[in-house]
Amino acid sequence: MVNSYSALGRWFEYLNDDCGYEQWSQYLINALKNRGAGACGVDIGCGNGYFTRALVKAGYRVTGVDISPQMLDTAQRIALKEGVRAEFLLGDITKLKLNAKIDFAVAVNDCINYVPQNKLKSAFSHVRSCLKKGGLFIFDVSSAYKLRNVIGNELFAEERDGISYIWFNKLSENYVTMDLTVFERTDGGLYSRSEERHVQYIHEEDCVRTALEEAGFSVETQGHLGKEKKERINFICKRL
Repeated sequence: MVNSYSALGRWFEYLNDDCGYEQWSQYLINALKNRGAGACGVDIGCGNGYFTRALVKAGYRVTGVDISPQMLDTAQRIALKEGVRAEFLLGDITKLKLNAKIDFAVAVNDCINYVPQNKLKSAFSHVRSCLKKGGLFIFDVSSAYKLRNVIGNELFAEERDGISYIWFNKLSENYVTMDLTVFERTDGGLYSRSEERHVQYIHEEDCVRTALEEAGFSVETQGHLGKEKKERINFICKRL
């Protein structure tokens, strides 16, 4: 079993085309503008780079960071195709280091759920160390409800043009193990099979807030997306 996004990394944005990328991007742009954020930022867990590109198109200077080389290869290819000048770096939020202080950081679409509970404060501290005083940190987590009741112990499958996958989930006390079998169509019309494993950690809302405050952030706003089921929690924080 290989690491997360070794196969899916090339297809992530394509497979998530129904997640509301445009609306999500506008939320980030509005949040930054309304709070007078500076122009320089980082997109942590950037994936295939959609939010990096959207922020650059809105006039920001943004570096995309991800732990998956396959994610970054696709991010660079799409950015080049769209004529977007953005830098993409291999990196891990739990060890994040940048060459200069920045005005804001974003970490969108479950990035924080890949951080174990015992590394959460450290991850936030690394983000803080990259920010200027007063810098903004905007991120989300999939809620405990979502991982326990929507994702955990469920099976999902999808067939798309060029790729199909089967996704098995196993719920443990504080995390969900996700085993995926991926079938990619080759140039010859045959399919190659690969397997990869993801682990997403369950973060209770009050624990996230506590870790942020202990790491040196003030929580400006905190709210749920998904309305009745409260499947996603958004945080907007400021470095003290």
